[in-house]
Amino acid sequence: MAKSRRRYYNEIAARSRLRLDAISDGIFGVAMTLLVLTLVAPTAIEVREAGDLWHALLKLMPNVVTYFMSFLTLGIFWVAQETQSSEVERTDRDYTWIMLTFLLFVTLVPFSTALLAAYYQSWMAVVEYWFNIFLLGAVNTAAVEYAARTGLFSAARRAILLPPIRRRALIAQSLYAIATALSIFDTRISIAAIVLIQLNYALAPRLLFLHRL
Repeated sequence: MAKSRRRYYNEIAARSRLRLDAISDGIFGVAMTLLVLTLVAPTAIEVREAGDLWHALLKLMPNVVTYFMSFLTLGIFWVAQETQSSEVERTDRDYTWIMLTFLLFVTLVPFSTALLAAYYQSWMAVVEYWFNIFLLGAVNTAAVEYAARTGLFSAARRAILLPPIRRRALIAQSLYAIATALSIFDTRISIAAIVLIQLNYALAPRLLFLHRL
């Protein structure tokens, strides 16, 4: 009778894909909800007559734009993570920790949003926001590469999944970097460019080649 090999804890830890999906959805849900806290209704001191409310709402526009932008950011990355998760046949400890690192950067998005809303005229705030996006993309791509290398994807699906995921990650991060570089000239142009990039990924318009980016 063959003697069974001794198993170590790290070989059996964190193998539930359902639990990983659950915490991912929970953290995304909380992060997306926290974004709205950057929108604070004007106070009675600021609004004494009808015209004052209009001016107060105009002052709130940077917060509205960054809220919308960040909701798109999290929505795009949730779709990316969901696409990846639906193709993973199983998980292991290392993959789980890579994804927990990804979720760590998801929880930072509300902070990056509040910082950009408060200092939208500073290129440093734009760069910090971009760096958050870069980390999300880099870690999510690392998770995909790890899953492919260790057989968490089926062999048949791996050949189909990797090329479009790699292409999307490279193009998206390049576009975000270019948009962020525009903050040297005008942060408003930079923010507008990021929003347009995100709208393209959210809507995937079948216009020219845009849906293929």
